[in-house]
Amino acid sequence: MNTTIGDSVSSTEPAAVRAWVDRRMVYVELTDGRVVGFPANRFTRLKGATDEQLRELTLELDGYALRWENLDEDITVPGIVAGRFQLPPE
Repeated sequence: MNTTIGDSVSSTEPAAVRAWVDRRMVYVELTDGRVVGFPANRFTRLKGATDEQLRELTLELDGYALRWENLDEDITVPGIVAGRFQLPPE
C-alpha cells in the first residue's frame, strides 16, 4: 500500500470541521464526530480576551488550527485533543 506523508498525517491527526465559543468555552467538532471543549482561560491570550474577541474564531490549515486574528493567537487542533494547554486548570 502506498501512502504519502500527507495521507499519514490526515489519517492520524484530528482535524476540525467546526469551532465555536459559548460562555468562554471553546468547542471543536472533529472530523470523526467527537466534540472537544476547553475553557478559554487555559491559554494566556484567550484568558484576557473579551467575549466578543473570543467569538472571532476561525479554522485555518484545513481544520488543523484555530485562529484568533484579533488576538494573534493560533492553537493546533491535535494539541487540544492531546490536552496540551498553557495554563493549569483553575
